[in-house]
Amino acid sequence: MSFSSETKKELAKVMPEKKCCMLAEIAGFARISGSIRLKGGGHVGVSLTAEDPAVTRTLKKLTSSYFEADTGIEVIEGRTLRPGRSYRLTFRDDVMGAQVLRETGMLKVHEGSNVLVNGIDPQIVRKKCCRRAYLRGLFMAGGSVSDPEKEYHLEIVCSDEQTAADIKKLMNQFSLGAKVVQRRGSYVAYIKDSEHIADFMNITGAHNQLLSFENTRVIKSVRNAANRIVNCESANADKTVNAALRQIENIKYIEENLGLENLPAKLRSAAEIRLENPELSLGELAGMMDPPVSKSGLNHRFTRIAEQAARLREENGSNAQKGN
Repeated sequence: MSFSSETKKELAKVMPEKKCCMLAEIAGFARISGSIRLKGGGHVGVSLTAEDPAVTRTLKKLTSSYFEADTGIEVIEGRTLRPGRSYRLTFRDDVMGAQVLRETGMLKVHEGSNVLVNGIDPQIVRKKCCRRAYLRGLFMAGGSVSDPEKEYHLEIVCSDEQTAADIKKLMNQFSLGAKVVQRRGSYVAYIKDSEHIADFMNITGAHNQLLSFENTRVIKSVRNAANRIVNCESANADKTVNAALRQIENIKYIEENLGLENLPAKLRSAAEIRLENPELSLGELAGMMDPPVSKSGLNHRFTRIAEQAARLREENGSNAQKGN
């Protein structure tokens, strides 16, 4: 089972104690996954569809507790493009269906007629506890969260721009850094930052999944830090080897074209110890000098050796041109 499915299963076990939070959670779910059939005469058929039976059972408990509604559950077999089952919770009483839509802020009366509206009714999310419940309902209906082992991404998909903007606003009332993007005819409110995703899971009540998320995040952090150290050490080793090769090349050029005995004593001793220990780092060589010198002091000697080798190459190049 996916990380996202496990998260929804855990959220389905959270049962709000307050009536206002029950309504907010139902409203959040209905806003994303509610279906409406207008029948005329003020009658409205309403159903809520979920992909997980545990979520459907929770919705049935919530609607029964808050609305005292008579509902039925229908199993819908998946099609070719969307395999798997889904579960439809239907209000058997059409009058009750209209009441559900009005109380969840999806149906308004305008000039004597019922009008369906988009967005989130601000009256339903006035309290902080209700905002938490609304987010929980939204996520169970249209949300997903990626396996943290692969990437950090949490999103809620909806059908209209106004609702997406309101979801973003609702998330950001908890400082979650949410953004909105349009994708293939839908609108997506999403969170990318791992800290904010962890906060979302805590806010909505997915505490066990939060622990799993944090454990994975810590392991990834340690692994990434170890990789950085290895890469840094590898890069430093490459630098050490390359520097040693350049130093040896300069020393041998001087030896062949001038003779190391013609170098000043300090430069000659540095050259000789490098030839004897080609694999050692600059710091290790410095500790072997007699008398000892600092790492920067030895580096200065190799710089002077490089300058001497450059002068010899230049002189030999000039002499070769004169001979031609």
